[in-house]
Amino acid sequence: PVPLQYGLVFDAGSTHTSLYIYQWPADKENGTGIVSQVEACSVSGPGISNYADDPAGAGASLKPCLDKAMKIIPAEQQRETPTYLGATAGMRLLREENSTKAEQVFAEVSKAIGEYPVDFRGARILTGSEEGSFGWITVNYLLQTLVKFSFAEKWEHPQDTEVLGALDLGGASTQITFQPGVPVEDRNTSVFFRLYGTNYSLYSHSYLCYGQSQALKMLLAALHQVPSSAQISHPCYPRGYQENLTVAELYNSPCVRAPSSASPGLVLSVTGTGDPAACGTAVQRLFNFSCGAQWPCGFNGVYQPPVRGQFLAFAGFYYTFHFLNLTRQQSLSEVNTTVLSFCRRSWTELVQSFPQDLKYLHTYCSVAIYILTLLLDGYKFNEHTWSNIHFSRQAANTDIGWTLGFMLNFTNMIPAEALLHVKGHQPGLWAGAVSFLVLAIV
Repeated sequence: PVPLQYGLVFDAGSTHTSLYIYQWPADKENGTGIVSQVEACSVSGPGISNYADDPAGAGASLKPCLDKAMKIIPAEQQRETPTYLGATAGMRLLREENSTKAEQVFAEVSKAIGEYPVDFRGARILTGSEEGSFGWITVNYLLQTLVKFSFAEKWEHPQDTEVLGALDLGGASTQITFQPGVPVEDRNTSVFFRLYGTNYSLYSHSYLCYGQSQALKMLLAALHQVPSSAQISHPCYPRGYQENLTVAELYNSPCVRAPSSASPGLVLSVTGTGDPAACGTAVQRLFNFSCGAQWPCGFNGVYQPPVRGQFLAFAGFYYTFHFLNLTRQQSLSEVNTTVLSFCRRSWTELVQSFPQDLKYLHTYCSVAIYILTLLLDGYKFNEHTWSNIHFSRQAANTDIGWTLGFMLNFTNMIPAEALLHVKGHQPGLWAGAVSFLVLAIV
């Protein structure tokens, strides 16, 4: 049997960290559809950026998942296992807020991973563009739109297959990446890849603070208009829902600015009113849809060519729509009807219907309306192009996200040039065949 090789990638997101364990046949590094996911281990506790005041805790949190990986990867192959930690928007925000604390967190997670017998290649913060681009590579690698193994036993570029766009929604940022039908006019949003002998010019942009957790924080801060007031009416929260939080908890991120007159210890009482129309209006105010000189644009004046082709929407896009049972290519009108109907339900009704989902239950209405606003008004999808969005968590039994694309890129498993002859025979088979021929000739 062909020996297997393994790779580990930590996805250190703003709300949680996951460890992905990948494997591939050692003799097929330049194949495709070959790398598969063995396991995804969810690290308990919050994202590493939440350990700013307890950096050692960030390192310790990773150990149970690393222990699990060591049980999966054979001992003799552990030292050759490339291991990476990539941090996304949560750490981008922490670095912006306090770069020293961000460095301390990285030092501790690197120290913790360094205690294991793996080929640790470093912990780093991905740029928004990298996060979007590697997500795009993952999607298209898994769906075999970059290269395919043909009936003629050759790796070939699929002639009639279009690459897909990638839509990612994290806790602190959101990314859109696709191949536009026109040249990208703003080089800050332009990404170029040469993969398997084909050039790909992509549009990619990441909006920091527009991930779902930070967007909900911006929304709540916008509803807290009177700094001295302790009462907040929330139209996106279900009627009858109530929660308390302090001013310090609400304004603990660079995405929201605390009013100077607000007392950090003041306890705010948030009451849901379950009004989807008012919720939609409040969510719209989080965006600036006027383009100015940057036309065409997405939002906040960022250049964006018109969306084109099919898209895979994953991460936060998928989880919220999956909860609402909206991942089966329903029409936009059906999606709108379902979301409005859900948003009108009282807290008592929701608790009775979804007793197992209490942790996030009060947020699903606001996130669903936020997603619709982001996709339709922000990224400029419409009722005609809506059907091009496919909500999915996995492809080819592998979780969709930036981690696989990141590993493929940094282990050089996707060559720039086309593969002329990849399918070969085992060395032992050649030796046997040569011996047989020699004996036959003798």
